[in-house]
Amino acid sequence: YITGGSSGICFGIAELFAQHGARVGIQARNAAKLDEAVQALGAQAIGFAADVRDYDATANALASFGPIDILVCGAAGNFPAPVTGMSANGFKAVIDIDLLGTFNTCRAAHQLLRKPGASIISISANHGSQPYALQAHVCAAKAGVDMLNRVLALEWGREGVRVNCIAPGPVDGTEGMRRLAPTPEIRAAIEQAVPLRRFAQISEIAEAALFLCSPAAEYITGVVLPVDGGSALSGGRLLGQ
Repeated sequence: YITGGSSGICFGIAELFAQHGARVGIQARNAAKLDEAVQALGAQAIGFAADVRDYDATANALASFGPIDILVCGAAGNFPAPVTGMSANGFKAVIDIDLLGTFNTCRAAHQLLRKPGASIISISANHGSQPYALQAHVCAAKAGVDMLNRVLALEWGREGVRVNCIAPGPVDGTEGMRRLAPTPEIRAAIEQAVPLRRFAQISEIAEAALFLCSPAAEYITGVVLPVDGGSALSGGRLLGQ
């Protein structure tokens, strides 16, 4: 079951899991995009139109899907803005989608997780550990997501539930990077700040998610796994510096 699964990284994860034979539930707010994604994923996919900020709607969607082996929390919001150019509502919107949405999804899914053996992955970012100019709202939200997942790993580990985060760097073909790198010049500057000198492909993030849910990772919990080409080593200089 994947929130934010109608596009970007989370659609890529849904696509890879479906290719491996998984029954996939995807949740998103936009019903039209959700329907397109379900059609693209095929008969093994089910769509749920619900906002992760709404606990009851998310809980109802999860209950309709049924027992869960793998939960991916990927609904997120972003826009570049300095703190003095950001409204309180804009800041709150990102906190509510990213952090509150992750809490709502995990809390509502707990009773549906197959125990032992269930795996939870949250899509975080390097913003949780590195400060980025123009990204105060995202940095605050992702830091909260990282710590929430560590707490869940502590509390739910005794039930055999593993909880991890993936922290992608810049990923090609995503709405986030279209907003953060709107010109060739900005894109080139970001690429130069990444030690591997390129953006990630969505498929590379999906492969990391598949690994964390696989038997190869069954003794891994409570980690934030960077899949970023070393971009965190840049010290938060990807935007506005």
